[in-house]
Order: sequence, then structure tokens, then C-alpha cells
Amino acid sequence: MSLLMVLDYAGVALFAATGALAASRKQLDLIGFLFFAAATGVGGGTLRDLVLGQAPVFWVKDPTYLVICAGVGIFVFLTAHRVEWRYRMLIWLDAVGLSAYSVMGAAKGFAVTQSPTIAIVTGTMTATFGGILRDLIANEPSILLRPEIYVTAALAGASAYTATHLLGLPLAYSSAAGIFVAFALRGGALHHGWTLPRYRPRAGRPPDEALPRKKD
Repeated sequence: MSLLMVLDYAGVALFAATGALAASRKQLDLIGFLFFAAATGVGGGTLRDLVLGQAPVFWVKDPTYLVICAGVGIFVFLTAHRVEWRYRMLIWLDAVGLSAYSVMGAAKGFAVTQSPTIAIVTGTMTATFGGILRDLIANEPSILLRPEIYVTAALAGASAYTATHLLGLPLAYSSAAGIFVAFALRGGALHHGWTLPRYRPRAGRPPDEALPRKKD
């Protein structure tokens, strides 16, 4: 099994776990757990494959991904009640999944298009869309609206992988670089509250000053 395949399976499993944990917070039944696990686990990769024109998408070609999501969903359904700090586990598993998927998405984007720009975009997209979809269907505040760094971490991880890959580093080293950068940023954001500068609007001009004055 190749390193990229391991990262792909790991990313799907970790995101599936965060989806199932979100289902536990909503106190859903087993079918709800399976749906959340599958939607979160394969959501980012599905969007990536559709954008890249890869049909059928990866989980149709290899149903192992769905089996992984189902297995994770069942496991979390049977064990989530034993964990008191489920939300904390959710966000840290999400951080690990984001790091792995930022590399996997970038690698697949580059393999298909040979474009560093597309690689970075697909890496960011793959790493973040599953979490965004999870929050959407769980009716939770979107991760995009939270102040701490999230998409930026995926962008940095995908960029680090792409840059080191273009420099000719072996796959293991370029993958490690991307994962380390993404997790360092996301982990630091969770632990230290790192944020990017936010837009601060200024008071607008009064309407009579904004409109052009009529000539006498």
C-alpha cells in the first residue's frame, strides 16, 4: 500500500470519526451516525474528483472508503458515550484529518493536472469541505465563521507539500512537510487561539455627502 493511499484512508477515517461524533452530539440513531460519517469522510474527496473531472469518483471506484466510514460510524456509535470530552476530540481529529487530506488532495491535483496552483487549490478543498459539510448538515456554526485559523492551515499544508515536491524531495519528506505545516498551524490555532487579522470597517459617510451635489 502506497503512502498516499495510507493518507487517503487515514483522512477518510478521521473525518468520518468527526462526522460520527457530531451525530453523537445530536443524539441520532445508528443510521444518522452512518450518514454523518460517510458525508464527512468522503465529502472533500468527492468535490475534488468532480472538479478534476475524475469520474466515477474515488469511493465508487473503491468501495473500501465507504466500508471504512461505516466501520468508524458504528464504532463511534458504540463508544461515544464513554467519552466526556467529545467536542474536544472532534476538533483535534478534524485537525489531523485536515493535515493528511491537504497533502492527499494536493498530490492528486498535481498528478492529474501537473499544475502547482491546481494542486494547492485541490489540497485546500479536499481538506476543508468535509468539515464544512459536517457543520452544515449538523446545523452547527460553520467552521468558516469561527475566528481561529482553519482554511489557512489547509492552504499552507498543501503549499508546503507542493513546494517540496517541486524541489524533488522524496514523497515521504514532502508529505511530512505538508502534514507538519498544516497541523502546526491548526493545532496552534486550537491551543493558542491564533487568528488572522480581521476586517474592521470604518464609519460610512453621511448619505448627503456620498451623493453627488446638484449644480445650481
